[in-house]
Parts: sequence; structure tokens; C-alpha cells
Amino acid sequence: MNRSVLVTGGAGYIGSHTCKALAQAGFTPVAFDNLTLGSAEFVKWGPLVVGDTRKSEQVAAAIRDHDVQAVIHFAALSSVGDSGRQPSAYYGNNVGGLISLLDAMVETGCEAIVFSSTAAVYGEPDQVPISEDAATRPVNVYGHSKLMCEQILRDHSAAGLLRAISLRYFNASGADPHSEIGEFREAETHLIPRAMMALQGYVGDFQIYGADFPTPDGTAIRDYIHVCDLAHAHVLAAEALLRGEAGGEFNLGTGEGYSVGEILREIRRATGRDLSTPTGARRVGDPARLVADPTLAIDRLGFVTKHSSLENIISTAWRWHQRAHPLRNDGPSGS
Repeated sequence: MNRSVLVTGGAGYIGSHTCKALAQAGFTPVAFDNLTLGSAEFVKWGPLVVGDTRKSEQVAAAIRDHDVQAVIHFAALSSVGDSGRQPSAYYGNNVGGLISLLDAMVETGCEAIVFSSTAAVYGEPDQVPISEDAATRPVNVYGHSKLMCEQILRDHSAAGLLRAISLRYFNASGADPHSEIGEFREAETHLIPRAMMALQGYVGDFQIYGADFPTPDGTAIRDYIHVCDLAHAHVLAAEALLRGEAGGEFNLGTGEGYSVGEILREIRRATGRDLSTPTGARRVGDPARLVADPTLAIDRLGFVTKHSSLENIISTAWRWHQRAHPLRNDGPSGS
């Protein structure tokens, strides 16, 4: 039986880790990426199709050419700050891209899709940890675009056109334990890689965004989940849909939160290096605490976190930054 899965955004951070997890589970991952944000070097476990999700004919051709049975859809713009400055780009790419993708799936008869959503759909939560029945009140364009996509998927499911699972994940972090792939963007915005790039001299303006939150040390608290655990969850979701199980929305997190201060202290401990951490203003729309209640994913998908200890998140990320980060002057250095 063919087990090909189209992974849009498969050359990106979470997409490439998911391609590796799919291959380990016996699937053939077909990475579909326009390489605007992804890296062709991260595509190692299946073919790469260079294309744009906003062009349904390209997606349909990829589905037919590779006899694709399911789609995992990562391809999206994802910077919270940029989304407020470029709303048309975010709605056009995230919402428009999904609609074109779904048109291609309906045309070709591909009926299973796992969607990369986000905890940003919740906005400022009323209580923590956050369960899936919490109010969805995004406070930024990025979150609004993802929530719109979730509704579009529910409507297609209700029409009997496909089955969909939306995975709302919290802070993806860490890197492949063998340093084959890791977290890399031309304009990095995430805390852990940005701190490590600052330690290596690649970032000169590192700072903490807000130290006056109502938390024990004044810095924001987030639920950090290792990218390998996220990747495995996408495999579980695809398998569930291919078995004919119903879709829905699921939180992916550990259920534990760490403050920015705690993350930076662990980075200093793991690297043995000091890191200057000037404090800037809070970013607009940044909640004080975002922590998942992952119970539903545990119960219905069999989701477990095996890699998400803070120590492992930091150590795998740092190892990749030292060995294989693309900005290293001496280039990738091995496994």
C-alpha cells in the first residue's frame, strides 16, 4: 500500500522534522515548498517539489504524481509582528493558500489533512492551562488567519469533502538529536535560537521583551515542546485520519510552563557562556502565560512527549547551532 504524504512547508523547521518522523514511520514524505523560508538542504527523507500552495494546479500535480494519500500543511507566514504590518500578505498566504490547497485535494480525491495551527488562536486566555474549549480570541493577524483556516477546514469536513485535524501547538523548540536539521530562519524571532545566535555573534540586538509581567520573575511564561515530539504528533494525526477517524482541534504542549528567565538561565548553564540580556518593552498582544492542556491529544491521538525536558530542548538546539547551523563560518560539520 502506498503511504505518501505531501508536506507543505516540508523544507522548514517543523516540516523537515516531520518529514524525518514520517520516514521513520514507514511513510514517503513529499516536501512541497517554495523555498522562500525553507531550506532545500533540510529535505533529506523524500522528494522535494518546488511549488506554491496558492497555485492549486501545482498542488494537484504533486498529489497525482506521487499518489499522495494525506497532506500535512505547514506552509504559512508565521511572524506575529509582521502579520500586523502586512495583513494582506498573511491572509493571502495563510488563508488563500489553504483554500487553493483544499481545491486541489478535492479535485484529486485526497481526503485527509493535518493542519498546523497555533496557540495564538486563544489570544489572552481566561485561565491556564488552556483546553480546546477555551474561547478563541486572537489578538494578532497571524492568530486570526489560523483561526479562519480552522473554520474553513470544519466547513469542508461538514460538507463531507475531507477529514481534518488542526494541531494547535505552543512553543516549538529544540532540534534533531543527530543535528541533521534544526531551527533556522534568515530573520530569527524565536527566543531560544535567537539567544544561541547571540552567543555565537550572529545577533547583535538580543533583548528580553518585557520583565514586568505578573509572573514570579516578571518574564513571560510559555509551554516549550520539542520539535521531535511535535513531528511525532503530526504522524499520529495523519495515521488517525487515514484510519478514517474523525478530525478536530488538539492542543500540543507539555502542560508545563517556563519563563523567559528560566530559559535563559538554562542556556547559560548548558553552554557555559554568559549572555547579555537587556530588557525592552513588551510586544503588543503578548500574554503573560500560555500553557497547554494536552489531555485531548493524549486521550484521542496517543500523544506523549518524550523529548521535551527543558534540558533536552536546550542541549539539542545548542548542539545543532554549534555543529551545523548554516551561519557557521566553517559550515555543517557532521551528524
